[in-house]
Amino acid sequence: MSDKYRKKKMYKTKDWTEFTAESSWRMFKIMAEFVEGFERMDKIGPCVSIYGSARTDPANPYYPLAEKLAARMAQEGFGIITGGGPGIMEAANKGAHSMNGKSVGLNIELPFEQYANPYIDQDKLINFNYFFVRKVMLVKYAQAFIYMPGGFGTLDELFEAITLIQTHKIERVPVILIGEEYWKGLLQWMDKTVLHAERNISPEDMDLFFITDDVEAAVTHVTEFYATSHLRPNF
Repeated sequence: MSDKYRKKKMYKTKDWTEFTAESSWRMFKIMAEFVEGFERMDKIGPCVSIYGSARTDPANPYYPLAEKLAARMAQEGFGIITGGGPGIMEAANKGAHSMNGKSVGLNIELPFEQYANPYIDQDKLINFNYFFVRKVMLVKYAQAFIYMPGGFGTLDELFEAITLIQTHKIERVPVILIGEEYWKGLLQWMDKTVLHAERNISPEDMDLFFITDDVEAAVTHVTEFYATSHLRPNF
């Protein structure tokens, strides 16, 4: 048997019946994840979603910073929603847990680095198979978004949130970047290249987020926003 024939056998294309049956089954699995997420999150109350890297070690200064920030937000009456994993997510859930605040974990199983951290309220741990379903839940039930240093996932979630706000698909809520040194290069590129050189965004789009290193400044930014507003679902 030739190598060419072996490759053809190995990568045989599914026929249309197999493809449509698989797609239909996947659709029901996706719907089931949305239904479970909506049912379990609908009565969660005011929350803040905190994002950041799963790889952040407890010895990293951003870990205790995330823990402190989550604890302060819990003191202000906000539940804390994270992606449920280790690193910054664990720190945020730990901070909420330390103040007996609501500690929500929207976990997704990955081949590496992701597992549910132990600081999530057991009745508020939800496991997902699909990233996009999980991302909807992280946005839909949050009254503010806080982004600690992170990787591709954090950047993806940041740009998705500010796009939804920019295009008025969700109401404007506080978007906070923690870590001035970490985010500085990205913001300089956005200002110099995306805004001024290419004009791909508007000047007011640079005001959609607030950047700080100070926990109290972040908390004040959220509380003052809602002092003249009222809490509503995003969708």
